[in-house]
Amino acid sequence: MVLLASAHLADDVNQSFIPALLPILIVHWHISHATAGTLVLCQAISSSVVQPGIGHLADRRSMPWLIPLGMFLAGSGVALLGVLPTMPLLFLAALVSGIGVAAFHPEAARFANYVSGAKKASGMRWFTVGGNLGFAIGPAFATVAIAAWGLAGTLAAAIPVTLMAMVSLIELPRLSRFAPVRGKKRVSDGRDDWTSFGKLSGFVIVRSMAYLGMVAFIPLYVVEVLHGSAAVGGLTDTAFLLAGAAGTIAGGPIADRVGRKPVLIWSTGLTVIMVAVLVVLTGGGGPLPLAIGILIPTGFVLVASQASFVVLGQEYLPNRVGLASGVTLGLAVSLGGGLSPALGAIADHFGVGATLLTVSGLALAATLIAFTLPGETRRTTRPSDAVAPT
Repeated sequence: MVLLASAHLADDVNQSFIPALLPILIVHWHISHATAGTLVLCQAISSSVVQPGIGHLADRRSMPWLIPLGMFLAGSGVALLGVLPTMPLLFLAALVSGIGVAAFHPEAARFANYVSGAKKASGMRWFTVGGNLGFAIGPAFATVAIAAWGLAGTLAAAIPVTLMAMVSLIELPRLSRFAPVRGKKRVSDGRDDWTSFGKLSGFVIVRSMAYLGMVAFIPLYVVEVLHGSAAVGGLTDTAFLLAGAAGTIAGGPIADRVGRKPVLIWSTGLTVIMVAVLVVLTGGGGPLPLAIGILIPTGFVLVASQASFVVLGQEYLPNRVGLASGVTLGLAVSLGGGLSPALGAIADHFGVGATLLTVSGLALAATLIAFTLPGETRRTTRPSDAVAPT
């Protein structure tokens, strides 16, 4: 799990690296908020198109080599964003990064499920918190690299993924021993609940629209509304994301005790209130410390549901764990990034505060979807499916 969580960290640094670049790219390329948001969309689109297919293939044939390959592509695309000479090439680099993200998540999450043991949410939290930490480190990493080397500092994004890909390659034989024994009978009833999984996917898509909207527009809110610097904006994003990592650690055991569905409802429901309060109290221009004081618990609450919806998806599709992981960690999340240009257009016409109020409305929609999920009557555990390493 340490290996998988560390790989997840290295991979997901690249997903929050791009939002942290937006204020700088807007100035450097003289582009609109909507165009800048399209870079986030490019990464999201390529990831969303590829990821379910990879998950489906992984359910039929184990492909752990996609873990290092995905990391390398995710970081390489981001690394080139600061040195490419034209906007079309920047969009292409974002697409390549998204393909890498798509290749990594289904297979890595599938193996995280295998090594989690009986308490799936408690185990999966460590894998998801690796991704949360990667998201959190991304803006700070981008800020420091660009402060040191200018836009060419994006090349530093290739370093952690290259190192972690090498470690993963060395460890692949040992990791592969955790794969389930083919043909062994499952402890679960074996039935895939596609209706519930469809509802859950809808929840994850809308919740991800809210989450990625916060990640993308917190730096712009700090700069344009609270009159802070771009560096302060990036660091505020990092604080929000680190709080999310803490929320993931807390949310996993809670979900194993009280259920996945209640965690989903309370996570997005509280986010509705907290984001609205943020805009009402600070939308007039500050104070910045108050805004940060609201954003930190908001990040904790919003991200606390992540391990729950990943495990819930795997429980709804016990025969297609790779596909479920590809959708809940990939497709649905990536589709959530598809709203970034629209959120950027709202910011262009009505201000960044209006964008965050839209995010609050999205969290409300996610909460309503969560209420439609069935009550949990089972826990799907398959401890006998895995072969422990010798």
